[in-house]
Amino acid sequence: MSAAPPLLPGDLLVTAARTRPTAVALVDGERSLTYADLAERAGRVAGWFQAHGVRRGDRVTIHAPNSAAWVEAYHGALRSGAVVNPVNALLTTSELAYVLDDCGARILCTTAAMLAALDRAVLSRLHAVVVLDGLPPGARADGVEVVALDDVVAAGRTPSPVELRPEDPAVIGYTSGTTGHPKGAVQSQRAVLLNWQLSAQAHAKTSADVVVTALPAPHVYGSVVLNGTLGAGGTVVLMSRFDARGAVRLVAEHRATVFEGVPAMYAMMLAEPALDPADLASLTRCTVGGQTMAVSTMTAWETASGAPLIELWGMTELSGLGTTHPVGTERVPGSIGRPLPGMEARVADLEHPDDDAGLDEPGELWMRGPLVMTEYFGRPEDTAEALAGGWLRTGDLVRRDAQGNLWVVDRCRDLILSGGYNIYPAEIERVLSGHPAVALVAVGPVPDEVKGEAARAYVVLREGHQVTGDELVACARAELAAYKVPRSVVFVPALPQTSSGKIMRRALRELPVAD
Repeated sequence: MSAAPPLLPGDLLVTAARTRPTAVALVDGERSLTYADLAERAGRVAGWFQAHGVRRGDRVTIHAPNSAAWVEAYHGALRSGAVVNPVNALLTTSELAYVLDDCGARILCTTAAMLAALDRAVLSRLHAVVVLDGLPPGARADGVEVVALDDVVAAGRTPSPVELRPEDPAVIGYTSGTTGHPKGAVQSQRAVLLNWQLSAQAHAKTSADVVVTALPAPHVYGSVVLNGTLGAGGTVVLMSRFDARGAVRLVAEHRATVFEGVPAMYAMMLAEPALDPADLASLTRCTVGGQTMAVSTMTAWETASGAPLIELWGMTELSGLGTTHPVGTERVPGSIGRPLPGMEARVADLEHPDDDAGLDEPGELWMRGPLVMTEYFGRPEDTAEALAGGWLRTGDLVRRDAQGNLWVVDRCRDLILSGGYNIYPAEIERVLSGHPAVALVAVGPVPDEVKGEAARAYVVLREGHQVTGDELVACARAELAAYKVPRSVVFVPALPQTSSGKIMRRALRELPVAD
């Protein structure tokens, strides 16, 4: 007799451990954890959090690369009743400090390197820091308890039950906006768990599946891959970071049935000289999201692997996926499919948003249903704008064909998609505009063969000032995560502007650029 499905995200590991206690849940390098192991360790983390003052709704931030420790901290926080704030491991200290302050984090789970780099003023606002990759000798933070995760597990106890409602917050995922400052999308308990379940069902995951993934766990795509597989009782082979040869090796070694990634990962594996199609023979299906992918590359991967490549689309404000092609249905290469069950999608006319765009006419994608975020944390005006009339205005330009399939055309908000990461021009512009030599700056995309797109900065110099492109790149690198740093800088006499003085980013690509 099977156990009842979990009611909340924090119940997922406990439920799975009842039915498959000795099955391997997670593989992290040489380390394997059964469902019983993983549930026990996450439960002890939850008990430690509670013993250290974490109460229902308190925020726990996790800033670290993929690892078993990351998963233990994440599920420990959920089970303790906390709201998890998973952030990209590539964020700089200043970016992390902003998020910690904005969400009011009580506990930070991070790496020893980040602990050493954080300013004491930032640490002083925390109650405790849990170091996921081991505590180096002499590590300390004045006035703040610092403890290694293994010591947390050793000292932890069985957590006390916490009464949570499906509409209560489970996760705050930060996503940047037009101001250049990140906004925290609040994802409900219902939305998070439902997206894990619906995504797993759409891709026909079962306890027989072995999934290899290097997708960042803090990203909603990475989250549904990881937790959807665990909810189905399968095995997750987790890579701390992607490398093409390593990914192919893990697929072959573990006889993986599923690989999930972004287009750049597939392109790099196809370019791997040592690629042997026999290494991919165990794959039965793969998924791709994060940005659009050339159909020719999709075909090349399907030929090499013998497995269908299923496209999907999602966003932080939806707790994960919003559309995909369910396994067993007809796939339309290049399309992102149809909405997940229970979700509604409309393509709003660009000139008259109350009307729907015609078939195959571009319009803004609006989504409505139980997966939509409840709010932007502490930002009522932004929330009201994004959720006007009960619809989430995604900012993505799409079209719908006669069969109901959706196709991404462009990004309404000038988003740059590079190797599966979101780059928002305003963040880069905010940093570069602070340089004394910069009068005006705008950032736009340029094509990149591997990553799809890269960021380029267009700079108007202040009269009488000089600076090199390399110096501005270094300026950006000091303040921004590596994936956000512009690939190139172009100096121009003026930037294209509207009659009201707004810079027209979409016209940047028309500027003459010297080779």
